[in-house]
Amino acid sequence: MIDIKDLRENPEAYRKNTKKKGKDVLIIKEVLGIDEEWRKIKLKLDKLRSERNKISKKINEEKKSGGNVSLLLKKAKEIPDKIRKLGEKEKEVYGRLKEKLYDVPNLMHEKVPVGKDDSDNVVRKKVGKIPKFGFPVKNHVEIVERLGIADFDASAKTSGSGFYYLKGDLALLNRALINFTNDFMEKKGYSYIEPPLMVDKKVTKAKGDFEAFKNALYKIEGEDLYLIPTAEDAILGMLSGKTIIEEKLPLKFYGYSMCFRKEIGSHGINEKGFWRTHQFNKVEQFIFCHPKDSWGYYEELKKNSEEIMKKLGLPYRIVECCTGDLADWKARSEDIEVYRPTLKSYGEVISLSNCTDYQARDLNIRGLSKKGERYVLHTLNNTALATSRIMVAIIENYQQKDGTIKIPKVLIPYMNGKKVIGR
Repeated sequence: MIDIKDLRENPEAYRKNTKKKGKDVLIIKEVLGIDEEWRKIKLKLDKLRSERNKISKKINEEKKSGGNVSLLLKKAKEIPDKIRKLGEKEKEVYGRLKEKLYDVPNLMHEKVPVGKDDSDNVVRKKVGKIPKFGFPVKNHVEIVERLGIADFDASAKTSGSGFYYLKGDLALLNRALINFTNDFMEKKGYSYIEPPLMVDKKVTKAKGDFEAFKNALYKIEGEDLYLIPTAEDAILGMLSGKTIIEEKLPLKFYGYSMCFRKEIGSHGINEKGFWRTHQFNKVEQFIFCHPKDSWGYYEELKKNSEEIMKKLGLPYRIVECCTGDLADWKARSEDIEVYRPTLKSYGEVISLSNCTDYQARDLNIRGLSKKGERYVLHTLNNTALATSRIMVAIIENYQQKDGTIKIPKVLIPYMNGKKVIGR
């Protein structure tokens, strides 16, 4: 969530930011109104507590001097009930304030392009040559089913739509992609994390816009737990309530995990194959850093993902989210989209975000300077690689006339020397 103190001091900046996102600026007035109500109650509560302490002190003094304390005792007896009732009111109003703060968008970076929705997103650059085929191009489902290396019908019977069985060399390719990406991130100096596959509601809310995404999450029945849609959630929650001394910053992590998403909504699971699924493998990058350094690390994370795409030899483009498409908890976000020859268009495979202090504030994740000053850390995340969608890109871009799949050169050592996936 945003900093209420900053909102009080710079309301106009938040009004302009909210309007730029195409949202109702009345939310700023509403939040500040609740905040003022809360501060007035808190002030009364503090005064009552102070009065209670003063009366207690006076009672002790009067008793020592032999004075009459009956009136003082009567006042002292009335105060606890007043404090209790006011305390309950303060708690209720503060709860409303905290919930409303989630509705105030994070301040966006000045480079975020203005637009209404994803149709206004801006292509920042294109990299790689679009492959040319001297034969009819097949989609990845047709190729893998002909080769007998995936089974969508069996998974539909056991688990429903949106799942799959990987078999033989395709399962080996999935493992090769994970191992290649993990080795790449380790060489970059990031620390490896295998996170829990479930997180509680507090962490899920801190990530951002829980109400909008809760229906896409798998909830564990009878428990306050959700299956993670990405390792980002679990890595974020790992430092909840912690203060990191400045000398140890930045903390750079990469985490491999299974990920789970219901993928419900306008798109649904409407395409057989690996592109949109309920379960998939993903390696995620995550950085906790000092606020002054976050935009430098934003570029570093982007560079890491571009290097991975180039090593795999896949054509891609970088698309920046406009103001209307940018999620409320993000200050800036860019996607890397890979080219799919079967569709003759690009599809998202990597998503980069700088959430500045929005996520860390909610979980009280702070840094500590040499002078003893505490501040909220910035958090950044970026996909390193999601195997399911990258496999689609490899299968379709590296398909051969005879129906086989050529292995990207960088993956051959991870495929036990295999250069082609055939029957």
